[in-house]
Amino acid sequence: MISTIFVRRAARDGRRGVLVAGGWSFDCALGRSGLRPIKREGDGATPIAAMRIVSGWFRADRMPRPRTALELEPIGPRDGWCDAPTDPNYNRPVRLPFGPSHEAMMRADRLYDVCLVLDWNLPPFGCMRNGGSAIFLHVAKPGFPPTEGCIAVAPETMRRLLPRIGSSTMVRTLA
Repeated sequence: MISTIFVRRAARDGRRGVLVAGGWSFDCALGRSGLRPIKREGDGATPIAAMRIVSGWFRADRMPRPRTALELEPIGPRDGWCDAPTDPNYNRPVRLPFGPSHEAMMRADRLYDVCLVLDWNLPPFGCMRNGGSAIFLHVAKPGFPPTEGCIAVAPETMRRLLPRIGSSTMVRTLA
């Protein structure tokens, strides 16, 4: 079991990263603002932090349940994530339709075919309004363009990681 996944900035582009896990190195995408020690809602930064994987989803309509020690839930059409800082559901899963600002988890672009939730700014660990919502480890778009602040890896990388990680695995982003 991999105890820690390390993520650092790539040498030539702060919006790209290198993810190191279990003796392997993989390319990854970072937020459009790169790695930052202070995270704010909408800033496009990936926080420099140690984060635990607390939950996750997968697209059961596209794949069988991935082999992993993590508890993954199938994504349904009513699954969303609230990113409205003034809403009491801020930085939490919500059921759609949902009025305040949110993200639909069932996406056509396959980014959330597997989506792992990291414990950044989550209740009950302490949820700060505007502290940045939903840092996910998810599937990257081809070519690794920047994310909104998440960490994204190639589908093959996700397939290699899932059987080797669990709820005790830490994701450490490094300056």
